[in-house]
Amino acid sequence: MSDFAKTDLPPFFIEQLRRAKVNFERALDCKHTDFDDLYPYMNEQPQFFWYKRYVAWSELLTVVRLAQELGIEWKADFTEQQVQFIEGKVLQGKVLDYWNPEAEQEEKIGQLEEEK
Repeated sequence: MSDFAKTDLPPFFIEQLRRAKVNFERALDCKHTDFDDLYPYMNEQPQFFWYKRYVAWSELLTVVRLAQELGIEWKADFTEQQVQFIEGKVLQGKVLDYWNPEAEQEEKIGQLEEEK
């Protein structure tokens, strides 16, 4: 039996969800993700960051869908608003603008203002 077959599925999917969430959040913040390594020549293209976000969003939705199909609780690591965005499935501007809780957004804005 392979090591994967011995893996307990709920903890495995919780870890995959956390990874997908972090990857999406890194894409939102225009930070490095695995997608950058796959297409290094595209970094210069303005639309690259949109592609990167859509890829990360698709990954997150895919892992959530699989967790749901397996009956694994996936909502614990997400805010109520993030759960609503995921259940809505469409990557709209409001997802990009309001994914992070307000306190986090205010902290980021404060850091940017201090850097000026």
